[in-house]
Amino acid sequence: MNIRTLRTRTLGTRLRGAAALALLPLLALTACGSGGTGGGTAAVGAEASPAPTDDPVAAVREVDSAAALLPADVRKAGKLRVGSSIGFPPGAYYPNGTDKAPAGQDIDLADAVAKVLGVGLERQDASFEAILPALGSGKYDFGTGNFGVTAERLKTIDFVTYINDGQGFAVKKGNTALKSKITDLTQLCGLTIGTGAGTTFEATLTAQKGVCAKAGKKPYDVKVYSENAATLTALQQGRIDVIMSTINGLRYQAAQPASQTTFLGEYHRLDVGFAFKKGSPLTKAFQAAVNELIRNGTYARILAKWGTSASAIETSRVNPPEQP
Repeated sequence: MNIRTLRTRTLGTRLRGAAALALLPLLALTACGSGGTGGGTAAVGAEASPAPTDDPVAAVREVDSAAALLPADVRKAGKLRVGSSIGFPPGAYYPNGTDKAPAGQDIDLADAVAKVLGVGLERQDASFEAILPALGSGKYDFGTGNFGVTAERLKTIDFVTYINDGQGFAVKKGNTALKSKITDLTQLCGLTIGTGAGTTFEATLTAQKGVCAKAGKKPYDVKVYSENAATLTALQQGRIDVIMSTINGLRYQAAQPASQTTFLGEYHRLDVGFAFKKGSPLTKAFQAAVNELIRNGTYARILAKWGTSASAIETSRVNPPEQP
């Protein structure tokens, strides 16, 4: 084999490797806040998940009784500003690139609520970890991003619930270190866990880090990522052993053959809701709108469209306590 042939084959091998890694961001999940994994805004490509064509939001109409609950200045302005964490299906993602409209369960539900209330939405993409602090400053009227309702967040944020999601784990397909559902964090001792910045996952792992020492085991290590694509890439490259993220997101991801992940089941359920600054006058109107969507069947159609019917709630609540 001459030098030129060797170089050509080496280059081809490197390019194939780079191409494989380049596909990972298309399948990556961000996490959102249910415990969402951290919040980057990296897109999930159309190759990974074409958006379903059903449009249950199209038939939604304004409901006067719900719209009347909005503050007069909002009704006059006719629009609301929403900080939206766009990351992964089925929650919110870019099926056709970042220059096109986002899609997902959170997108459909926010749009449907706005139609019930008779207002438009001014959607602004934002990283997951930046949205909740920005609510207090008035930058956004509300936020979406699979934000889980926790006791800590309830101190500064109001929530209107719209789904029940939560925390789960996934590993690279073929992983032998973890073979069963994670029911106790001591199962993670000695391993490296990847998760997102500012999420309930990071908070849970940090708060419980002493469980391994109490069990006489080597502690687990936590690596936090600010962008979703980095988490999956780290898993595939062996730099982390397991991902902690949203139940619905990890389940969806494992169903995509190219992601090469295995979902290890639910760890902890959390109510998920639209997020508002504390004391927001918008919560009652949003609660009424979500309950109207549940009543008229639109809610069930949206969840069926995105494969999340198992996470349906019976009624929307304002600031429920964190689930035990």
